[in-house]
Formats: sequence, C-alpha cells, structure tokens
Amino acid sequence: MSARYVKPTGADGVFNSLVGWLTRIGLPLAGSRVLSVQGRKSGEWRSTPVNPLRVAGERYLVSPRGHTQWVRNIRVSGEARLAHGRRVEHIRVEEVADDLKPPILRAYLKAWAWEVGRFFENVDANSSEERLREIAPGFPVFRIVP
Repeated sequence: MSARYVKPTGADGVFNSLVGWLTRIGLPLAGSRVLSVQGRKSGEWRSTPVNPLRVAGERYLVSPRGHTQWVRNIRVSGEARLAHGRRVEHIRVEEVADDLKPPILRAYLKAWAWEVGRFFENVDANSSEERLREIAPGFPVFRIVP
C-alpha cells in the first residue's frame, strides 16, 4: 500500500471550509457532500467535504490527497455519514482493489479535475489504463454499499 499523502495548504483549508459550509447549509458545490467519519482512536466525529462519484450505477468516494485521516478512519469503521443541508445519509463502504480503480479514477478526473486535478501529477482523464493502474495505490477508493 502506498503511503502517498498530500497535506492541505492554508488556501486548501480556506477552500474546504467554504465548500463544507456551503454544503452544510444546503448549497453543495457541484454535488459535494460533507463526509463525517468517527475517529479510530478518539471516537470523535471528523468531517471534510468530498465529491461522491457515480460510475456504472455504483457510488464511490475517492481520496485525491491519498491516505488521509478520513481514509484511515473509514478503513477501520467501514461506515460514515454523507450530508448536505439537513439531509444526512448513513453509509457503509468497501475499499476498491487497485486493479479495479482505473475506470473510477478516469471518471473522477472527468468530473472533478477542475478541482482536484493538481493532486494527480502528470495524469488526467485521457491517461492510459496502464498509467492509471500505476498510480492507483496512491488514491484510495471506496464503494458505497447500498
């Protein structure tokens, strides 16, 4: 497993706070949601804005920054909450194997590259299947279980 992690900058914190606030008041930016996951050590709920993705009828969460705290927490709990406005959805997730990630990563880049493309160095939605498979270990993906 890759230990890839891109630490947020100060500007990222401001952007995430704004997107999270808009989503919490019911004005999600292009379908964003606020993901809340219980801390694996503290037990406290931690929240961050995410961009859920639908591919071939399935829903996914992709971590463009790599192995973040929300990723580590959701691996332990297997469940979380997705919210926008007053609507809260309780979800369960399963991690996607690296060899199954390329079409999901491609769809994610098509949908969200304007926001997260900078985390995918030298990779875009037109990259080869081989290249997407090569970077897959650094980009955790979770399928939202119905």
